[in-house]
Amino acid sequence: MKPDDVTLVGSGSWATAMAMVLASNGRRVAWYIDRPEIYRHVRCYHQNPFYLTSVTLDPGLVIPLNNITEAVDASNIIILVTPATYLKAELEGLGDNKLGGKIVSSGIKGIVPGNNTVVGEYIHSIYGVPYEDIVIITGPSHAEEVSMEKLTYLTFASHDISHAGRVANLFSCRWIMTVISSDIFGVEYAAVMKNIYAIAAGIAHGLGYGDNFIAVLLANAAGELGRFVEALSPGQRDITDSPYLGDLLVTGYSQFSRNRNLGYMIGKGYSVRNALLEMNQVAEGYYASACINEVKRRTGSDIPIADTVYRILYMNSAPAKEMRILSKNLR
Repeated sequence: MKPDDVTLVGSGSWATAMAMVLASNGRRVAWYIDRPEIYRHVRCYHQNPFYLTSVTLDPGLVIPLNNITEAVDASNIIILVTPATYLKAELEGLGDNKLGGKIVSSGIKGIVPGNNTVVGEYIHSIYGVPYEDIVIITGPSHAEEVSMEKLTYLTFASHDISHAGRVANLFSCRWIMTVISSDIFGVEYAAVMKNIYAIAAGIAHGLGYGDNFIAVLLANAAGELGRFVEALSPGQRDITDSPYLGDLLVTGYSQFSRNRNLGYMIGKGYSVRNALLEMNQVAEGYYASACINEVKRRTGSDIPIADTVYRILYMNSAPAKEMRILSKNLR
């Protein structure tokens, strides 16, 4: 085991893009893949058969594994890149102390259902990993553009800046710029909230609202996000920085945004259930909406845009009616 060896947990597009970047930097990657069909395909053909299928991975550096304990034992840096709703299942069977002494990073932009905590909080409370050993990786970053070597800025946040810098160094390359932050809770909750707001933007687009309205919607969402994050984790932060506003904008506008696409289908008349069935990837904002509805009770925060999305997703409220009501309260 070398100091810069990395274990990836997850088998989707973001995990695939990370494996590509890490290998291009000469890092050895133990890649835990729990889906047998993806594991076999990567092992034989060095490509993910479902996500970023054009990416070919270096077989000398990217080693697929199907045992979580073996994967975690292979490295001192663990990067979690699975949808938050599946995180418990992905780590099932892992001993409570298996993550001790390791740097645990999360590129997950979601909230753990049931616990209603962001991933950093979950890893700390369930596995006892000190916050100093946790590094949160946020965007704005779509895996598709990373795989195409489009210039991307990633933020690495930790209470221990040296650990954030160490993980950032693994990714830094010609097309990956890195930013270091100590706002571990702020950037992670912002990454959760922006998915909910992207669903709102998609619903508006599907209903026929134009760019003018959606710009106002996202501007208001940025203010709402800032107030909510401040209520959860008071501190010095500039909400216009890239892990906050930047991540919100790319998720609210991009063609690659699965959350925006989910909202668009709902705005076009799909039922929530059918829209979810049409998705071939997980839209984290759907699950986050229910969790945030519980989390907000801890702060008493007023989050009308997120509340609007919740009522549409979970209370069968008509999107057109909800967006019309919301539009009267935006500024």
